[in-house]
Amino acid sequence: MHYDHILIRYGELSLKGKNRRNFIYQLHENVRQQLRDFKRIKIKNTRDRMTILLNGEGPKPIMERCQRIFGIQSLSLAIKVENSEKAIKEAALFALTEAKNVSTFKVTTRRANKDFPIGSQQFNYIIGAHLLKNTDEITVDVHNPDIDVHIDIRNDATFITSARYSGAGGLPVGSSGKSLLLLSGGIDSPVAGYLMMKRGVTLEAVHFHSPPFTSEGAKQKVLDLAQLLAERGHDMKVHVVPFTALQQKIHREIPFGYSMTVMRRMMLKITQMIAEREGILSITTGESLGQVASQTMESMHAINAVTSFPVMRPLIAMDKSSIIEIAQEIGSYDISIRPFEDCCTVFVPTAPKTKPKLDKVLQLESQLDMTAELAEIEQNIEVINISSQKDNHDPLTQLF
Repeated sequence: MHYDHILIRYGELSLKGKNRRNFIYQLHENVRQQLRDFKRIKIKNTRDRMTILLNGEGPKPIMERCQRIFGIQSLSLAIKVENSEKAIKEAALFALTEAKNVSTFKVTTRRANKDFPIGSQQFNYIIGAHLLKNTDEITVDVHNPDIDVHIDIRNDATFITSARYSGAGGLPVGSSGKSLLLLSGGIDSPVAGYLMMKRGVTLEAVHFHSPPFTSEGAKQKVLDLAQLLAERGHDMKVHVVPFTALQQKIHREIPFGYSMTVMRRMMLKITQMIAEREGILSITTGESLGQVASQTMESMHAINAVTSFPVMRPLIAMDKSSIIEIAQEIGSYDISIRPFEDCCTVFVPTAPKTKPKLDKVLQLESQLDMTAELAEIEQNIEVINISSQKDNHDPLTQLF
């Protein structure tokens, strides 16, 4: 006997009412996409759970991938048997004896199949007695057991599990639209992308690259962060914007105090242009209120006025230590702190305006013709395709 299934529980999807079927379908597609290189598995979803038939595939790598998929609340290794007392006893004993470092247990029966002839409480006693009889030095503890042998009796079969592992929670990526993430390579923006994905948002990314002031190492750092995010969702496009000429012009011709504001406005303007072409409905940034000069209330007002798109800021009320904690948890922190500068850290004014006036910004921009630079950018945006399968992203790039 062996564990032959993985049982997936939906969690938050149970609250979705009439739209529940759409969310479950999206989760099914995401699981199928993430597990596409495990050729022998079979995935089946029902109203309240999903099962993966392993068909001989090793469970550990599949479980690890599933734990990264948003929309999964928890998951368990399971044994599927027929709805007979004998088969259930054998499977329950296997589940108990396979567990390590166990001295106490309990049995929990869930009888969704009301035609099964034995009630849940009575069946708990029957299976518990069988386990006690066939094991040594293991006792029952219904309040705080080392292991809970869970018996789920359904119409077509019974599933036995003995451990529950946490999933990523949230909503399935793809169930809440698409957003274009400004991915700088720093600590904040990948965390912002992660939190948006947890709410079901599909991402594409835009990165502003300013060679020779920013290096290929900085660009690779962004691609590695995009890879990390893609592994939790879908294949991802990264739009790499050649920003050098426009950034230099802003640096030369805009007063130092306002150059950061104008630069950020142009980044949003270009991001909106890409979003419109890609059919994307919003922009996501890693801004946190008050963290730097461009993230004061006044700065965000002046910068945001350049776009008509909604700008999502999932980190807006978080402090740096909380952001770093999430970055470390998801594995982006060590990539983000690689010592390569991005375009936001070059040409930084010594005294940027923390309370820029929008009318002053508009006046300065009206005196600066950026038509040629914006047109050149539009023609030379590089699109890099990142696969959700690690070490499998397309090394070929294409122009926008």
